[in-house]
Amino acid sequence: MPPHNTSDDVRLGLIAGLMAYTFWGAFPIYFKITEAVGPLEILAHRIVWSLPFALIIIVLRRQWSELKRALKIPKLIGVLGLAAIALSVNWGVYIWAVQQDHIFQASLGYYINPLMYVVVGLFFFQEKLTRLQALSVALAFLGVAVLTLYGGAFPYISLILATSWTTYGIIRKQVEIEAIPGLVIETTLLFIPAAAFLIWLHTQGTLSFGSSASITGLLLLAGPVTVLPLWAFTIAARRLKLITLGMLQYIGPTGQFLLALYFGETFTPAYAWCFGLIWLGIIIYSFDAYKARTKPLM
Repeated sequence: MPPHNTSDDVRLGLIAGLMAYTFWGAFPIYFKITEAVGPLEILAHRIVWSLPFALIIIVLRRQWSELKRALKIPKLIGVLGLAAIALSVNWGVYIWAVQQDHIFQASLGYYINPLMYVVVGLFFFQEKLTRLQALSVALAFLGVAVLTLYGGAFPYISLILATSWTTYGIIRKQVEIEAIPGLVIETTLLFIPAAAFLIWLHTQGTLSFGSSASITGLLLLAGPVTVLPLWAFTIAARRLKLITLGMLQYIGPTGQFLLALYFGETFTPAYAWCFGLIWLGIIIYSFDAYKARTKPLM
């Protein structure tokens, strides 16, 4: 955290972080109340309506200059195109998982995500694992193995979500652009195929948008429910220590986990072992991160 951040800045960052992760934790509710709409149509609406809403935030935050600068760099746009693909995969699989009553697997994916970063750092950036990090990753793999062997189901949804979100995060870390201007470019690149898909649904007479006032209103909300938590997250990221932000990130999957119970998904013994091992791994990982952040410089 930069030294010039005041207590008011930290308080604002904490409120924004809690809002962002609580919102993400409650995401299954939105996709449950829109489950009459197919996941691909919801994905398309999420892309289409995120763009104008993100542009409104660009105006409010006066980020036009940064957006214009980014649009003049072809390499940057190309990299953000790859990020957009990873993002659309993550969004689409998540929507489908919620609608198909696989919220436990979705939650598991986002619990795994921080440990996935450790694995990527090991294999692609030649980073060295501490003993506690290695133990955390081993526990996560053991949890997945228990769920696969004992539960009889390979958690492919969890792994796709964790892999796609990790890929998106790594790509975005390689480019110097703020979250909202970057999202504008990503959704712009996805806008034409998304809009074309909606037009095709309309020609087939299967478009849900416009079928009723409630469905139409809910689909229009796809923009703000996507962009607002991301905006709150950017506010938090600028004002909080990474260790604080790291602790807050578990609010999201925990909220999803609780909603899976609320919606009546079966919490099998295999899930209990799997989540238990991964939670233990997260505790160890978080303790290691805390030690690294508080260790005095030599």
